[in-house]
Amino acid sequence: MNMTTNVKSTAKKALIAGCLAVPFLMASVWGNAAPATSEVNKTKLKVDDKFVYVGQLHSSTGTMAISETGSIQAERLAIEQINKAGGVLGRQIKIVQEDGASDWPTFAEKARKLTEKDRVAAIFGCWTSASRKAVLPIIERNNSLLYYPTFYEGLEQSKNVIYTGQEATQQVLESLNWLAREKKAKTFYLVGSDYIWPRTTMKIARTHIEKVLKGKVVGEEYYPLGNTQFGSLINKMKLKKPDAIVAAVVGGSNVSFYKQMNAAGVTGAKQTLLTYSVTEDELLGIGGANMAGFYSSMKYFQSLNNPNNIKFVQAFKAKYGPKAVVGDVTQAAYLGPWLWKAAVEKAGSFDVDKVVKASPGIELKTAPEGYVKIDANHHLWSKARIGQVLPTGQFKVVYESKGLIKPDPFPKGY
Repeated sequence: MNMTTNVKSTAKKALIAGCLAVPFLMASVWGNAAPATSEVNKTKLKVDDKFVYVGQLHSSTGTMAISETGSIQAERLAIEQINKAGGVLGRQIKIVQEDGASDWPTFAEKARKLTEKDRVAAIFGCWTSASRKAVLPIIERNNSLLYYPTFYEGLEQSKNVIYTGQEATQQVLESLNWLAREKKAKTFYLVGSDYIWPRTTMKIARTHIEKVLKGKVVGEEYYPLGNTQFGSLINKMKLKKPDAIVAAVVGGSNVSFYKQMNAAGVTGAKQTLLTYSVTEDELLGIGGANMAGFYSSMKYFQSLNNPNNIKFVQAFKAKYGPKAVVGDVTQAAYLGPWLWKAAVEKAGSFDVDKVVKASPGIELKTAPEGYVKIDANHHLWSKARIGQVLPTGQFKVVYESKGLIKPDPFPKGY
């Protein structure tokens, strides 16, 4: 659906006036209709004639806060815009926010509260796979709905989760092919934080390197979340001299890892390194100069030059300040409320079973990354991109897949 010139003009004026709702007005198909609560809420969710309540469950404290703060901000921006545009089925969205505190049992405890006590209509949350795995049994048992925004290892599909980030075939396999093709990489050193996502991701990466690319893994190491000492690892990598380092270090550990790499002379000018976990959000703490020349595999970068993204970044900075940045997971988190709104209004109900049934095929032509749609497996069709770190803390996009990549959370042979 293309906007006419008049609508574009109106949107521009509204943005200047401070109305942040315009970029995604076209995502709604129901307008401001307000059907009776008895018709749209048959499963005792917290929905009344004026409001619908949703949960936000991220780490605002602890080692993962550096990564998850952007998700919190993006979801709140989306919800604010939706409310200004008339809400969902004529109801304003109210947020019940909980802090997972970078602790997986805490995520589970808060998920129980949101689903059993608060009876929220949907939850936007989690970052690490460990937190998602802790929450998943509760979400499924209570038949709730989670919008999960992080790139992850795949190997999962749940009726009760919409995955708005990339899975491994879209992020890992595509980027390894690029390293082999463009950087002539044949030897690889794998490093990550020690939990589900990095270990599973690197298992997939090793399989692809050895069986498909016919390359060699010369080292593989994992470190606890929050680890700040990487000197020994750096010395090992320097001795092995891999063609490419592939990194999945997460959270605050990234700051120490890349600063220590830079201090040891392992820089983008001398070493090819590709990360699956550093976005513009993490670069705020790391500093662009400490990672300049390295690469990141994501589906979104703030520097994307398209009308949707320009409007989104302007709105984000207008709300959170001119120095605010937007990373891949932040953008994927922003999609969650919009995809939920579209599915609710397609279903004509907040009831989870009806929203789930309505979700496959939902598309957002106005997504900042360009365009997405929900597959029947609850993952998104998205493009793959690789960005090179600039000293400014932004990325220069050096590769973009020719088209959308169909999500395949259970790739054969991996």
